[in-house]
Amino acid sequence: MTDGHSEWIRRHRAAPEAPVQVVCFPHAGGSASYYRPMAALFPVAEVLAVQYPGRQGRVNEPGVADFAELTERTLAALRGARDRPVALFGHSMGALLAFEVAKRLEAEGAGPLALFASGARSPGRPLPGHSPAATDEELITELAALDGTDARLLDHADMRALVLSALRADYRTLESYRYDGRTVACPVVSLTGDADGFVPVDDAAAWAAHTTGPFDLRVFPGGHFYLDDHWDGVRTVVTERLRAHLPTPAG
Repeated sequence: MTDGHSEWIRRHRAAPEAPVQVVCFPHAGGSASYYRPMAALFPVAEVLAVQYPGRQGRVNEPGVADFAELTERTLAALRGARDRPVALFGHSMGALLAFEVAKRLEAEGAGPLALFASGARSPGRPLPGHSPAATDEELITELAALDGTDARLLDHADMRALVLSALRADYRTLESYRYDGRTVACPVVSLTGDADGFVPVDDAAAWAAHTTGPFDLRVFPGGHFYLDDHWDGVRTVVTERLRAHLPTPAG
């Protein structure tokens, strides 16, 4: 479902009575639909998901090659879509984008309740060697190692082309990311898989240096896309951090 304010925001399940909105930022090559399981599991928070250009319903739009521009355009869309306190949840590339959006929201006096950085090295640490210049075969091998893409999509030439095009666009965007050294004041929770070959646990733990607020590290069994097997556990982590802003269950 497209949010009425912007093509950038998807609202998979409306929850106007929820006191909190959780805004989710997809990984490189990913889309807003990745967060449907989270939306289904959150009866007490409304889940919004960012939809980058160049995929799904926005497939005919050019991608945004500059990370700073992507941040500003996402922030503009979020300003129109949010109507209550928000928390930000980003996976991989999405964690860096959520971090930059959080800094700008705080500068405007409307900072998030918390930032959840999933499957991501902390800002300033070297990113994995993703390259938009990689061949199709190299990208497919990388996707297989990440285990985050339905292999059936890669069996069909048209779908494979769309997946690889979105991935290359996001890798190009990541190449332009520059960390400015600033931290956030909101709580930060770093989530990662214990067998993530792209994000060692030490790199996930290094998010502690990027907030002046509370920090927590949660490690799940699994690889880069540990979420696929642990959506309920992820929901529990988010709920624990936001408990003060969520209604008390009846009974």
